[in-house]
Amino acid sequence: MGLNKVMLIGHLGQDPELTYTQGGVAIAKFSLATSEKWNDKATGEKKEKTEWHRITVFDKQAENAGRYLSKGKQVYIEGKIQYYQYEKDGVTMYGSDILAGQIQFLGSRDDQSAQQQGSNQQGFQQQQQGFSQPPVNQNNQQNNGFNANQ
Repeated sequence: MGLNKVMLIGHLGQDPELTYTQGGVAIAKFSLATSEKWNDKATGEKKEKTEWHRITVFDKQAENAGRYLSKGKQVYIEGKIQYYQYEKDGVTMYGSDILAGQIQFLGSRDDQSAQQQGSNQQGFQQQQQGFSQPPVNQNNQQNNGFNANQ
């Protein structure tokens, strides 16, 4: 028995890319940045590290992500990690995706109007669960993996 679970809170690095399979299944993909801040004990200097994650969302929540999310928006993602490998120019490349089973949109419905009005609205949340996913064609992976020979 094992557990494959990922929980992330971060900001979108790009607008979601929404596509559909031939069978009509919606797929949204986007990058998510998570940051960690700390003080260096030796120097007292403030440090920050940002990690980037590739997120894949399916079905109705993919359509909602395409409709309501944009670059810079904050979200909570819960899902599982999937690793893959593929060949590019004779070199084996490796990568990973987070398959989102649950998404919560954090922040206001319209961050700009909320800032202009000075309101402190409770966040708009959209939550759906499930892991329905079509087969992934590894040959169409973007060059976001890493080289095994590095």
